[in-house]
Amino acid sequence: MDFGVVLQTDPPAREVVRTAAAAEQQGFRYAWTFDSVVLWQEPFVIYSQILAATSSLTVGPMVTSPGTRDWSVLASLFATLNEMHGDRTVCGIGRGDSAHRVIGKPPSTLATLRDCMRTVKDLAEGRPATLREFEVRLPWVSGGRLEMWMAGYGPKALDTVGRHADGFILQCADPAIARWTIGAVRDAASAAGRDPEGITICVAAPAYVGDDLPHQRDQLRWFGGMVGNHVADLVARYGDSGPVPRELTDYIAAREGYDYAHHGRAGNPSTDFVPDDIVDRFCLLGPAEEHVRRLEELAELGVDQFAMYLMHDRNEETLEAYGRDVVGKLGA
Repeated sequence: MDFGVVLQTDPPAREVVRTAAAAEQQGFRYAWTFDSVVLWQEPFVIYSQILAATSSLTVGPMVTSPGTRDWSVLASLFATLNEMHGDRTVCGIGRGDSAHRVIGKPPSTLATLRDCMRTVKDLAEGRPATLREFEVRLPWVSGGRLEMWMAGYGPKALDTVGRHADGFILQCADPAIARWTIGAVRDAASAAGRDPEGITICVAAPAYVGDDLPHQRDQLRWFGGMVGNHVADLVARYGDSGPVPRELTDYIAAREGYDYAHHGRAGNPSTDFVPDDIVDRFCLLGPAEEHVRRLEELAELGVDQFAMYLMHDRNEETLEAYGRDVVGKLGA
């Protein structure tokens, strides 16, 4: 299993670079960041610094979206970083949540997301693509490489992943939900004539190593609120008795709106509706051996990477504990 760390690009940016470099020293192979440039700093500027400060780390957004940058700009950003640092980027992408909503835009349609993935990948790898009825090519790119890893939860999104993406990002560490979503992605890949084992599976969730479970739950409750934004969209589309598992939908019954000013932060006041058992299921808590146990269960389901959201009050201690007690036991 590979390991990644997911960071917010809060100022000062040099601290984001320092943490990513420390993660590489602890055996992590990926550094991801949020991509919501009203709420945080521009990540692609920071990626350049992370790549310069590390030797093998792969960087990318978790996740970008089709609606915040022109697709030619997005492709050129990745291609430029890859030319400078040797194909060390990956594009995590989704329909758009905070990055869209804070500027008054709804999430993109799945059709738009599919077209964006194909266009950005083609351009970043040196092939021509049609953009607004014009054929476009980056003439300075030859033999580039960029994998597109798509995030999603619902049946139609999972079908799009299986048919069109190089990787699948599940933002939730619940094994029951992982089993259902990974199975749906692989079924869609098989139906499209693709190799279902060829899609990289990444589970992303907060992790907090320690013994004070009540405190850890309070620090990580924000994640259930973040996931709840996507689940609320699914319930609106499919109903609360539709094809989405009840393990994913039941807990949002008491949800009463969401304030993006506190998005992804410990103590988010919009997440009081998230019960303890959701935090326990969606996140990794407790001593290191409990993290190893859950990750072994996820690995058996086919998870190739665990990407750890590092957003609580003991970030450095958890990063060091993973390097010492987790990555060495499960690392690829």
